Amino acid sequence: MSKELLTALGLSTQPAAIHVGARAIAGSGPELSVRSPIDGRELARFQSASPAQIELAIAEAGRAFTRLRELPAPRRGELVRRFGERLRAHKRELAALVSAEVGKITQEALGEVQEMIDICEFATGLSRQLYGLTIASERPQHRLAEQWHPLGPVGVISAFNFPVAVWAWNASLALVCGDPVVWKPSEKAPLSALACHALLCATLAEMPDVPEGVATLIIGDGRGAGQQLAASPLLPLISATGSVAMGRSVAQTVAARLGRSLLELGGNNGAIVTASADLELALRSIVFAAVGTCGQRCTSLRRLIVQRTHYETLRDRLLSIYDRLPIGDPRSEGTLVGPLIDEAAYQRMQLALAAARTQGGTVWGGERATRNVPSGGIYVHPAIVEIAPNAAIVQEETFAPVLYMMRYDSFDEALALHNGVPQGLASAIFTSDVREAERFCSASGSDCGIVNVNIGTSGAEIGGAFGGEKLTGGGRVAGSDSWKAYMRRATNTVNYSNALPLAQGIRFDV
Repeated sequence: MSKELLTALGLSTQPAAIHVGARAIAGSGPELSVRSPIDGRELARFQSASPAQIELAIAEAGRAFTRLRELPAPRRGELVRRFGERLRAHKRELAALVSAEVGKITQEALGEVQEMIDICEFATGLSRQLYGLTIASERPQHRLAEQWHPLGPVGVISAFNFPVAVWAWNASLALVCGDPVVWKPSEKAPLSALACHALLCATLAEMPDVPEGVATLIIGDGRGAGQQLAASPLLPLISATGSVAMGRSVAQTVAARLGRSLLELGGNNGAIVTASADLELALRSIVFAAVGTCGQRCTSLRRLIVQRTHYETLRDRLLSIYDRLPIGDPRSEGTLVGPLIDEAAYQRMQLALAAARTQGGTVWGGERATRNVPSGGIYVHPAIVEIAPNAAIVQEETFAPVLYMMRYDSFDEALALHNGVPQGLASAIFTSDVREAERFCSASGSDCGIVNVNIGTSGAEIGGAFGGEKLTGGGRVAGSDSWKAYMRRATNTVNYSNALPLAQGIRFDV
């Protein structure tokens, strides 16, 4: 990675593990080596934050909160607006860093930065709409109303696969709601986080009325640092993105102190292809959802449930497309499938494929890609697995490009297969039958948080609330009314009479 790229994003070539606004503090914890999945080369090496340093950073966010909550919400929105403009100016440099650090193809990296810009625009408008309700009181000359107030510092734990966008979903809303943010990025992608923090700090420098402690970044040792955030009573809300196991651990720690958590966890996402489906549309959607980001999206397509009349045609066409997928350096023009994040991800993929074979599945692909790829990276051919729907492996999410295919006969059977997994993030149906489409969106249809018709499972817009059900965690971030998670609600009763009537007609004369 060129020093010019780092300099353009305001990054030092010697990263520090703790950042409170523009103040950088060298870590005193275990040493961290950051390597690019493209070719395995080391991008940076530095010491991570120690537990004592993390506590100090959290305390700084708490102090910043007492000032930020008094700043008018539209002024907080101005901070986010200016940050969005700075992201727009540095879109290509930040996308290049995302590609280098997590292996996304250029178009997907650019799309991730655009997602940050979009959520900043959304949050800026929201800063003038943090409204409550006025409610009819049963008592004469009384006003009953709701107000929403800043909640407090928010801990954000993000994953490697969306190293900057998920933080932006949380941070843009939290900031306009009056909450400082303490960010612990994935230790696999700290440089992208450092770049975002530097851009935000440059924005803060233009607004001296905003305390710089509203933006805090800690680069810790993974699970230990995340658990420390989860356990802190100074962080009333923890927003965590990652595996189900991680989310369960975080949720238990936060619940033990009666805190709040927003969990965006695993997605074993399914799509149904019905007899009336437009197969050309379905094919394009399926391939992007299944192999985009090398299958390392929480919304990646894992299970394809196909009406028997189309099954063989669709399978054969998918195999033909998979055979000619451009796999290679994600920075190269025309590449559609970049690398897995690391060797451990490859090993988990191979274990899943071995289990599928043992359970009666037929596997196409899944082996390492070795031609026209950079040495040192973990490149694979995406896999298609023909398997019975009751195979145990189908119940699990493998964070890799593995697509399980299965047949169905009746629509009720397809719905049962679709919903018959413990995860519930994203879902899709391909159909030209309005009754099937509406049934899939209904209470008796998909049990997921994201329900799509004639588009794939990947590619959610920021205007809608993002999140899922069941083991996916139940949290919602980004659009709609997700802002309410970052605030506390107060119900106000104002008596502007000279009497004192009690609710429910209670008499208490003294």
